Amino acid sequence: MEVFDKSKLPSRHVTEGPERAPHRSFYHAMGMTEADIHRPLIGVVTSWNETAPCNISLSRQAKAVKEGVKAAGGTPREFTTITVTDGIAMGHQGMKSSLVSREVIADSIELTMRGHCYDALVGVAGCDKSLPGLMMAMLRLNVPSVFLYGGSILPGRFRNRDVTVVDVFEAVGEHAAGKMDLATLHELEAVACPSAGSCGGQFTANTMACVSEAVGLALPGSAGAPAPYESRDAFAEQSGEQVMELLARGIRPGDIVTREALENAAVVVAATGGSTNAALHLPAMANEAGIDFDMMDVCGISRKTPYIADLKPGGRYVAKDMWEAGGVQALMKTLLDGGHLHGDCLTVTGRTMAENLEHTVLREDQDVIRPVSKPLSPSGGVVGLSGSLAPDGAVVKVAGLKHLAHTGPARIFDTEEECFKAVVNRTYEDGDVLVIRYEGPRGGPGMREMLSTTAILSGQDMGDKVALITDGRFSGGTRGLCVGHVCPEAAVGGPIALIRDGDVLRIDAEAGTVDVDLSQAELDERRKAWTPRQTDYRSGAIWRYAQTVGTAAKGAVTHPGAGAESHCYADI
Repeated sequence: MEVFDKSKLPSRHVTEGPERAPHRSFYHAMGMTEADIHRPLIGVVTSWNETAPCNISLSRQAKAVKEGVKAAGGTPREFTTITVTDGIAMGHQGMKSSLVSREVIADSIELTMRGHCYDALVGVAGCDKSLPGLMMAMLRLNVPSVFLYGGSILPGRFRNRDVTVVDVFEAVGEHAAGKMDLATLHELEAVACPSAGSCGGQFTANTMACVSEAVGLALPGSAGAPAPYESRDAFAEQSGEQVMELLARGIRPGDIVTREALENAAVVVAATGGSTNAALHLPAMANEAGIDFDMMDVCGISRKTPYIADLKPGGRYVAKDMWEAGGVQALMKTLLDGGHLHGDCLTVTGRTMAENLEHTVLREDQDVIRPVSKPLSPSGGVVGLSGSLAPDGAVVKVAGLKHLAHTGPARIFDTEEECFKAVVNRTYEDGDVLVIRYEGPRGGPGMREMLSTTAILSGQDMGDKVALITDGRFSGGTRGLCVGHVCPEAAVGGPIALIRDGDVLRIDAEAGTVDVDLSQAELDERRKAWTPRQTDYRSGAIWRYAQTVGTAAKGAVTHPGAGAESHCYADI
């Protein structure tokens, strides 16, 4: 067992020397021995709670992490952070809390680690924002860290087909359109989510779980097994052991998450048809590492990456199928052999990605993951757009789309609720471009997702007949030609704030453009009459977020990041 020199670790400030006797008294009160106190103190953080199935298995996995830490010579100290569960927050004011929670998660972990001087960190996460939030905290603190996904939910089974919660959202649209009766809707809702775990398609949680392996912060294979499977506990124990190895070798997240590693992560997002939210979270992680890597960088990589994993919502399969087909490791081996990944990036194993993948093969008896020579499409699932409506960029998820262009008259809504009501009541026309504005990071505040609205459109079979544009976000489960993250947002006077009903909007995902048929002179004239819109949030956490949040193009971050930092927590 490794013997650690506490004189070089942060925990010396709370455990060593006669002046720390009062501090040690607290540890004695919790049943710790002298040996426990003088070993490295390892933070084990989870987002365990009873808000949703994403999180309910995390406490079990944390116990296994702690066993691994203890076996390798450390003293684990478990704590929890919050989550906001998008599936429950969706479609009402609660969604304004979602993206804000990413920053609160990162901040709360930072404060817990700093306040108690923990030496390393293992983080276990389930819900969408807890994954990037934990990884952001690891990069911000730069202590040896291992990330562990809590695992996906098992697929539901409805009338001889696999289903996910997104099928339920879309069924609401079918019910509203008179195509599904209430009894059938209830039958579906009762079986769609049959176990613990995060939403089963390649939505935001599974997208960011793939990122955790691709960026090198998670053990190989750990993103795959569903939450109920006991193999997750083995990964948890190994994660606890491995963080002690990283501590002994002095390997930190900043050594692992380089620009090349972020590029690898963007490749995996593209190849799996992953969530557009990755175009927010990867830049936010880059900010924590002091790396300039923005939304359009993510999208540029997607254009060069083949889309090879046939996953919902654009494809046929769920996360369990991906895992059974070989998981993220099989996908990355295929991409590496095809020349799409940087194989020399360091990972938490202490080895490079190429070394981790050396003995991985793509099985021939599966069709979830295609060879790069036979992709579902030659470019990835997330496309960047720019033009007169979005001078600083926007994103659209094209995985599984039949139509990549749309031109039509604008139908303007200043809140999601207004648009949702119009969609439910079918007070829109074929060919319309529905515009939901003042839903950006600052204008919302909180940059809500629009799954309830887009799912209703899909349920009405209108996803191919209209388009939707917003300065807010879309769920990883969204389908249809839906343009999000429009920058600059309406709240700061971006062009999306100036357009009116009937203005002709043009979206072309192949060309990478999103425009309004107005001259710059007309836009300038309209801007003279524009005034900022007040929100209903004048105090509290959401108000405070709006005062500090930056553009979605840079990840909607709330602080300058490592580029402005004068010290490293790990070296205090």
